[in-house]
Amino acid sequence: MDLTEKTVKKNYLYRGKIVSLRCDDAVLPDGKACKREVVEHSGGACVLCVKDGNVALVRQFRYAYGEELLEIPAGKINEGERPEDCASRELSEETGLCAEKLELWHVLYPTPGYDNEKIYIYFARGVTQGAAHLDEGEFLNVVFLPVEEAMKRIEQDKIRDAKTIVAMYRYALTQR
Repeated sequence: MDLTEKTVKKNYLYRGKIVSLRCDDAVLPDGKACKREVVEHSGGACVLCVKDGNVALVRQFRYAYGEELLEIPAGKINEGERPEDCASRELSEETGLCAEKLELWHVLYPTPGYDNEKIYIYFARGVTQGAAHLDEGEFLNVVFLPVEEAMKRIEQDKIRDAKTIVAMYRYALTQR
């Protein structure tokens, strides 16, 4: 059975700097008309960086949740930017760390029910220290945690960021 839903018309309700919102007219596989709400996002890239047994994390306030989160370095992919270049840029900007090589581990679909965002998860190899240079209006603290401590915080529900959890579990699998 073909499960494809067909777009009849894209109806934009809002176009913003980070996201756009649509309420589309669509057709279900059985031919019935429906509405589909879609949040458009250009995507993001993140980097798991483990150096000397410690994982590089950033602590920052996330307005939508109203709390500080611990996450691996990440950011929005700019128009025309390759995901790998975004990941490299964010690692350098947020932590001052530079990777000789980035290995793509996953492409994560964080909320497939209504959002088209893709998050590219990379692993950093050949890491050296440089100087951080945050974007204007960006406030965060860099935290280096032993891998075991980061995994414990995930198990204790103290690290809740999905991309960080996926990257850490993938790392754990590589260490078996």
